[in-house]
This record gives sequence, C-alpha cells and structure tokens, in this order.
Amino acid sequence: MQYISEHYIEIIGSILSLIYLYLSIKQKISLWIFGFLCSALYIVVFFQSKFYADMSLQFYYLAVSVFGWISWRSGKQQSGKELPVKKTKKMQALVLLLITIFVFLLYYFVLTHYTDSPLPLGDSFTTALSITATWMLARKLIEHWILWVIVDGLSAGLYFYKELYPTAILFVIYTMMALAGWLQWRKTLLSYNK
Repeated sequence: MQYISEHYIEIIGSILSLIYLYLSIKQKISLWIFGFLCSALYIVVFFQSKFYADMSLQFYYLAVSVFGWISWRSGKQQSGKELPVKKTKKMQALVLLLITIFVFLLYYFVLTHYTDSPLPLGDSFTTALSITATWMLARKLIEHWILWVIVDGLSAGLYFYKELYPTAILFVIYTMMALAGWLQWRKTLLSYNK
C-alpha cells in the first residue's frame, strides 16, 4: 500500500498510457487527449527519477498531442474520411533518420556534460527514436510502430534498472501492443489497396 501511495502519479500515468496506446491501435482521435494527460504526469515521474531526456520528451509529447489532434481532425474534415494510414517515403525516411541521429547526439552531449543522468546513452537513444516515432504517428505513417517496438523494449529494461516497476511493466505491454498496432494498421493499409 505504501508503494501505491508513493507512486500514484506513475500508476495513473501508466493506466492513461495504456488507454492512449489502445486508442492509437484503433486509430481513434481521442488518443491525443490521453497522450496529453499521461505526458503531463510523466514529467513529474521522470524528473524525480533523473531521466531528464525522457522528462523533456514529455514536453514534446504535450505539443505533439495538440499537433496530432489537429492533423487527424483536419485530415478528416478535408476528405470527410479519417486521415489514411500511409507508408513512409524513402526520402522522408532518410530525413527522419538524419534528424533522429542529430537529436540523439544532442541529447547525449547534454546528458553527459550537464546532468547527473545515470544512463545517458540509453536515455538519449530512446528519446530520439520516440520523438521521430511520435511525429510519424501524428502523420499516420505505419513504420512508427517498428520504432515503438525498439523504443519500448529498450525502455522496459531501463525502467526496471531504475526500479520504476509500474512503468517497466507498462513498457513490456507497450512492446506487445506495438506489434499488435503494426498488424492492425497493416490490415488497414492493405484494405486501402483493394
């Protein structure tokens, strides 16, 4: 009971995150509301755990939640249909790769030189990939699920190491749900091509 009282923000954030991921798989625009709420809670969790890159990522998630809501809503208003699932184009993938590398190097430099982060390499890597994957989700690019499988699997290990057990379990579930998301979105994408 003491663990729950000490970690209630993390537990609530984990529950909201699962709702967010479920709605993401189902391609429901309300996912962005839950994404915004769980990000606000995880700012506190990651600050207390000294996962500074992950903490800053939550601020990015707040902004992307607004962007994603607007993007998905305007896509529906323009066509009368949901924003379609798309594949990432080769040039777009190259640009995203270069941005991800730049963000990773920037975070790694800052974390190693200006913070007491216990895991700057892992924190920087998962943060850079998460930034890219979330932007891709906002644009409904199917490959974002592949990035999430990588991020979520690595993050689960990092959070177990830092004894953030509810969050670590959440990320194990996230990894499995990211695989389910890939399959669900792939089915949607294939239905467009019929």
